[in-house]
Amino acid sequence: MPSDSNASRGEAQRIDITRQQDLSEWSRKLDVSEDQLKEAVKAVGPRASDVEDHLKGSRATTNSERTHEALKDQDTRG
Repeated sequence: MPSDSNASRGEAQRIDITRQQDLSEWSRKLDVSEDQLKEAVKAVGPRASDVEDHLKGSRATTNSERTHEALKDQDTRG
């Protein structure tokens, strides 16, 4: 049965990183590189919602660190 039928049955969507089509589609949907997508799937498993949450969390950490550094730079200049 094709993976597209999973959504119609209420099952979680899964990302198969061994399929180039999945890599291309999901990396575009989630706005990440294929390598970032592979790393995320390896970290949290193939459920698309888990991968998306993981990627959002890693971006948030990066943005938080950038904000912290920017504020620290302002303090040293001011």
